[in-house]
Amino acid sequence: MEYVYAFLVGGVLCAIGQVLIDYTKLTPARILVAYVVAGVFLGAVGVYKPLVEFAGGGATVPLTGFGYLLSDGVKSAVDKDGFIGIFTGALTSGAAGITAAMVFALIAALIFKSGNKD
Repeated sequence: MEYVYAFLVGGVLCAIGQVLIDYTKLTPARILVAYVVAGVFLGAVGVYKPLVEFAGGGATVPLTGFGYLLSDGVKSAVDKDGFIGIFTGALTSGAAGITAAMVFALIAALIFKSGNKD
């Protein structure tokens, strides 16, 4: 059942994004930012954690999960380090994912040649 819940929750989050792309004038970049901010907000008020416990990867893989990761990192760092945790927590919690994205982007840039689609 864990996989079914993950599929359903992740699918609903992605379907909402697709509806926003298809039926609004919002650009994909604005939707991306809205998803991350929504994840931060829902994580900060404590709503997103039960969803993560219920759906696992279905809630942590979409962009809202990245926002939740940032807010959870800040909460943990503030509890541990105090005020300075506001500035260090988000980067500390997201460092592995951000680094992986940068490394894979570099590898792709080295392997493939960029150019116009003419």
